[in-house]
Amino acid sequence: MLNDEMTRQSAHETSGGPAARTMTVGLVGAGFMGRVHALAARAAGARVAGVVASSAARAADAQATVAADQAFTSLDDLLALDGLDAVHVCVPNHLHFATALAVIEAGKHVICEKPLAVSVEQATTLVDAAAAAGVTTGVPFVYRFHPMVREMRNRILAGDAGAIGLVHGSYLQDWLAGATDYNWRIDATAGGVSRTFADIGSHWFDLLEFVTGDPVASVSAQFSTLRPTRVVPGGGTAAVATEDSVTVQFRTQGGVIGSFSAAQVAAGRKNRLLLEVSGSETSYSFDQETPEQLWAGDSLGHRVLVRDPATLSDGASEYAVLPSGHAQGYQDCFNAFVKDSYSAMHGGRPDGRPDFAAGLRSAHIVDAVVRSQADASRWVDVAVVETVSA
Repeated sequence: MLNDEMTRQSAHETSGGPAARTMTVGLVGAGFMGRVHALAARAAGARVAGVVASSAARAADAQATVAADQAFTSLDDLLALDGLDAVHVCVPNHLHFATALAVIEAGKHVICEKPLAVSVEQATTLVDAAAAAGVTTGVPFVYRFHPMVREMRNRILAGDAGAIGLVHGSYLQDWLAGATDYNWRIDATAGGVSRTFADIGSHWFDLLEFVTGDPVASVSAQFSTLRPTRVVPGGGTAAVATEDSVTVQFRTQGGVIGSFSAAQVAAGRKNRLLLEVSGSETSYSFDQETPEQLWAGDSLGHRVLVRDPATLSDGASEYAVLPSGHAQGYQDCFNAFVKDSYSAMHGGRPDGRPDFAAGLRSAHIVDAVVRSQADASRWVDVAVVETVSA
């Protein structure tokens, strides 16, 4: 029975379809995210031809970590490889702009970690450069690729929720809760002026707009830093200029109000993204830590929908790559995102694929949130920019 179901599911390719030929790709950076990208590239059938790191020793370690054919300390050397189709940019945030721009100028397709850039101006330049060069881009807002998120989106856009009166939720982590917990993202010069919101709040707002189709119009935000100083690895302490926690009130262009909270110091919460859309007919709730389920409630009660390829709607079932009861998770989402991105590089048009335009949209939301909290939580409009990213 399992083999029969697996065989049936193999026909459920993601909406972009299989890649036309084997992709040859490179990686810049081989930390946690670099490893995730490499796994997704291989799952899509790509060959990881090279990896770039900051020193010869790190490059050798990176080559072993991601099983790349070659290791380099120069991006130019990677870009000079024969047959290179695309590059995955997985370096610290402040290096995204220069690295992605160099890849674009070399005429290669590019997938860049989020945030796409540390300013709206940089993100705009990257979108424009990619469009001018005719290269395909991607930014991994991968929570879009949970089958139950797709199901939630399909039902809301079909009108099943009725009139939406409220959207709310949170994104809570605890990996920086301790006084000795440290990461390069804490340093504003490496991570940007916002940490918690730009790092994880950006995912939540991307998901909000994806499932409702209703862009955020204005925001009012507050930041809090629980630990104003932190112990630095190797000794000493450093002042912390980025936020540990954030709250945001918002209004959408459709007039819906909402609220959002995020923290990277919430003990016991590992990676809990919770999004709830409250409708007049049906409300829906998705929790990323239980991604196999979608909560749906109405005036008669509630039910929990499970990820079952046989019952999911079109556009959601394609992303259910395992039989029901065999859990899918974060890496599966990443695999689907990369597969759809490679399909787009071959001329496919997968639905809901986040590209550099999505990265620019996120940069505008981050910018509005930062400006609001810096000015006593005043309401700030989120810029609407009509743009097309290749």
